[in-house]
Amino acid sequence: MRHTYWSSDRLVDYQNRKLRYIVKYAYEHVPYYHGKFKEFGLKPDEIRSVEDLNRLPIVRKEELQKNADKTISDEFRSHDLEAESTSGSTGQPLFYYLTKSENEFRKAKLLRANIGCGQKPRDRWVVITSPFYATRSKMAGMQRLLRIFAPVTASVFDETDAQISVVNQARPDVLEGYSSSLLLMAKEIEKKGTEISRPRLVIGGADLLGDYERGYIEKAFEAPFYDQYGCNELEVLAWQCQEKGEYHIDADTVIMQFLDDDGEEVAPGERGEIVCTSLFNRAMPFIRYAIGDVGVLSEETECSCGRTLPLMKLVEGRTDSLIVLPNGRLVSPIVFILLMRGLKFFNNIDHYRIIQKKVNLIEFHVKMKKDVFDREIAEDELVRHFRKALNIDADRLAFEVEFVKDLSLDKSGKLAAVVSELKKRE
Repeated sequence: MRHTYWSSDRLVDYQNRKLRYIVKYAYEHVPYYHGKFKEFGLKPDEIRSVEDLNRLPIVRKEELQKNADKTISDEFRSHDLEAESTSGSTGQPLFYYLTKSENEFRKAKLLRANIGCGQKPRDRWVVITSPFYATRSKMAGMQRLLRIFAPVTASVFDETDAQISVVNQARPDVLEGYSSSLLLMAKEIEKKGTEISRPRLVIGGADLLGDYERGYIEKAFEAPFYDQYGCNELEVLAWQCQEKGEYHIDADTVIMQFLDDDGEEVAPGERGEIVCTSLFNRAMPFIRYAIGDVGVLSEETECSCGRTLPLMKLVEGRTDSLIVLPNGRLVSPIVFILLMRGLKFFNNIDHYRIIQKKVNLIEFHVKMKKDVFDREIAEDELVRHFRKALNIDADRLAFEVEFVKDLSLDKSGKLAAVVSELKKRE
């Protein structure tokens, strides 16, 4: 928390020291980055400051996927690390690894963002999330025991009515979740006139919402909505404070660059591809990693809240269309992505796409990493897994699974994991 009020000079000095360490570490312990330095004729001591980063190549997810066995530090064995994966919004997840302390540090980063928009240690707190993540932190039990930052979780897979019931039972001061889930809850409240326990503040993330949708959530819950921006690999990257203005970049844990099509840094106020260098990942470093989004570095140098972290405007993020189930329930694509990540054989999937062909028909196109697997068993697990989570019978919604050799762009020219071919509904 103190870092957020450091002077600009002190923050830059801190970034440079952390950068020198992580670059040297990656060169000495990570075969992939050692090879990159050799390829470009660079030594780690040539990267002394943030400005020197531009001498290094941009790294993209596809390249890390192809070199998966070379991206982990030789100080660790992969089975001793905590394995995670990206959301798979393109249908091709990246698996990455963290030490236990790195993973707990990521959770502290999240708490700092929440505190920045007004959350207090003993606030009642409801989080709409995947049950896969709900109890994974080794600190979760202690937090519940002390009733400090102790969340009550509602499953993102549940019907909206069930999520509203959890909120009403817990009577939270803070309601947090995937932005699309919060929006669907807000629509249900307005549509049915459902009574809801009003939180003091609402925090969203993962999905990009426009000003209209954010206002809609605020009206439904009669509470301010604060947005957080991040990616699975690096956790939260930037967040709104109580001023509800532009986003504070977590510059003490990540160096965020905004680049044009030629890889040159754009000026503040200009749109650029977001490229990040993590300052805390050692198990699997991310150096000049393109996260696949576009944003704008703010022309403002300081927020009225007094925090001195640099600011960004969010221009483009991951945008999705909702899936309509036969019972009329609207489901965010992130629900399908999270369900895919819960499959037992998910680690063996190279690429996938989920296509809603009709209201009562959803197709799964799955490309496996290896062709040595029992397709019948895999198909049966996938269908049972989705049907159980969505609580929908076979006679109402059909799932068809096709194992393919390759996947191409969808009809819109995009590479998306979840695609609806239904006409847009109001």
